[in-house]
Amino acid sequence: MDTEAVRSFVRAAEFGQLQHAAEELGVTQQAVSKRIAALERALDVRLFTRTPRGVELTLDGQAFLPHARGIVAGVDRALAAIRPGSRALRIDVLGLRSAQAVVLHDYWRSHPETKLDVVTLRVNDPRAAVAAVQAGDIDASFRSVTDPATLPRDVRMIHAFDSPLELLVGPRHPLASARTLTPAQLGGHRIWVPGIAPKSEWSDFYDQLATEFDLRIDAAGPHFGDEVLLDILADSADVATFVGTRDRYLWPTNHDLRRIPIARPTLAYPLSLILLRVNAHPGLQAVIDHVASLAPAPATTWRPSWAAKPVGGGPGGLPEADGREPAPPRRPTGPDLAG
Repeated sequence: MDTEAVRSFVRAAEFGQLQHAAEELGVTQQAVSKRIAALERALDVRLFTRTPRGVELTLDGQAFLPHARGIVAGVDRALAAIRPGSRALRIDVLGLRSAQAVVLHDYWRSHPETKLDVVTLRVNDPRAAVAAVQAGDIDASFRSVTDPATLPRDVRMIHAFDSPLELLVGPRHPLASARTLTPAQLGGHRIWVPGIAPKSEWSDFYDQLATEFDLRIDAAGPHFGDEVLLDILADSADVATFVGTRDRYLWPTNHDLRRIPIARPTLAYPLSLILLRVNAHPGLQAVIDHVASLAPAPATTWRPSWAAKPVGGGPGGLPEADGREPAPPRRPTGPDLAG
């Protein structure tokens, strides 16, 4: 069935005149008449009768009209779904409490007119996120491929922002009273990060972090969720974990957990954004500009070897999203904590 013929039928029924329908559709009256005639032949019924004032629906036309309106509305929705300027911008984040989600929420609060769909792919392998960007399932992903040379030619990765780490401990932990900590002061303490997926970007991050600063990072045991981890920290005198500065977590007041900044040097997880090189969603540039405006990490910040330093482009050193030079790497941590 010719959907434009159905659209012409609907408009003619609404206006009662072929000429008015033609003007609204931007075609000639003869074109509208031919479309409706072809539709009548396809349906083998008469949809209109002509009157001195225009056209009137037959009984068959009256029966067909509500269904025809549904067809036209469905076509319009289908076109809107694939038209980048009119559909929601879809961005993948590690978790809804992660730094990426918090930053996106801040952006949306400043631009409430933005159609934004924040999703979590629930995959550990960043290559799955790359494939989702390629397929058009999402427009961008806050993921990092630790070897940018393996990225497909039609996908690029840019540095977004750094997520400094904090140590999260309960009130009985020996470091609980510290206002700040250095990496050297973490030595010998058990830092529990359950759920580190093998071959994930955060697995490599923690491997390098542990080696560089001789830290005892323990990934043993299943991850039963952030609430369980927070409960364990509240009761423990020897377990700590890492969280990102912007990560959002809530716990009961009686947990009395403490978030302690790490400095000299700051330890940061470098977050990147994966997107298409060309024909990216037009709404992405405003998001890129927003993350570029975030305060940069201190000059003494430690990052893993695969992290690309912010270079060129707009404020905060973010490269412009113009499809030119891909800049490597980055992203958050193990459980939903620390990203």
